[in-house]
Amino acid sequence: MRSIWKGVIAFGLVNVPVKLYSATEDHDIDLHQVHDKDGGRIRYERHCEICGEKVEYAHIDKAYDDGERTVVLTDEDFASLPVEKSREIEVVEFVPSQQIDPISLERSYYLEPDSKSTKAYVLLRSTLEETDRTAVVQFSLRQKSRLGALRVRGDVLVLQSMLWGDEVRTASFPALEETVKISAKEKQMSAALVDSFSEDFAPEKFTDEYQQELRTLIEAKLAKGDVLNTEETFGREEEAGDEGGRVLDLMEALRRSVEKNRAGKDGSGKGAAAKGGSGKGAAAKGGAGKGKPSEAEDKEPARKSRSKKGA
Repeated sequence: MRSIWKGVIAFGLVNVPVKLYSATEDHDIDLHQVHDKDGGRIRYERHCEICGEKVEYAHIDKAYDDGERTVVLTDEDFASLPVEKSREIEVVEFVPSQQIDPISLERSYYLEPDSKSTKAYVLLRSTLEETDRTAVVQFSLRQKSRLGALRVRGDVLVLQSMLWGDEVRTASFPALEETVKISAKEKQMSAALVDSFSEDFAPEKFTDEYQQELRTLIEAKLAKGDVLNTEETFGREEEAGDEGGRVLDLMEALRRSVEKNRAGKDGSGKGAAAKGGSGKGAAAKGGAGKGKPSEAEDKEPARKSRSKKGA
């Protein structure tokens, strides 16, 4: 990893020198835009609407238009802002960790100690762990003043940028204001369904099936070209059964869901027992239908790709 920023965590009179690294990365396959007629790459160029000339990015400034007047802001203007010059992650307050609403969290960054002694870094990390507190901080990155949450992940301090309070919308839906009666039996059945799906979260057991099938499609087209048969690649789509169009009663849907999931776990458990493994572990590895899109949904993008090429 390569650091993208250097600065200090400042709380009180204590400064902790750190380097900032992106904690996440995108695993999506990179695709280009091409002309469907001849496969030529699509290129975008920036042209000035006054002189009509092509403008290189180095000669592009930003501007604000209030409807009557336009103010041009150069790179020098942005660099002159006091906040932009700051190299501090300023701790504003320490709050109970459960008070940070996940909806306000954006990007995550790892913080690495950037000094010969890691004592101040370790002290801050252990203090956050033992008090179960999250540090609310303010910092500047990429020409923006940002709010952030500083917390601990394993042995590393993690900085998560946050939305400002006025950037989170208020949810107001008339349907949720209506009074709905839920019976004790429905609650009991719903709780049973939740219990039948209960597992410890392990992100590594989930896969991006769309990206996997997209890669399969690309490799198949590289091997076979336009003669590719998507049914041979992905298998024939199963048709919905007789019950596909019926609207089930809520209680009936809950009951069938519980029975189906329990049956799936029992089947997985028997297979695992024969191999010497636990039923729960097999269910976890098998997925038990959990969070997995239907075959029809999964294969739809592949069919669209084929039909578009053949058009």
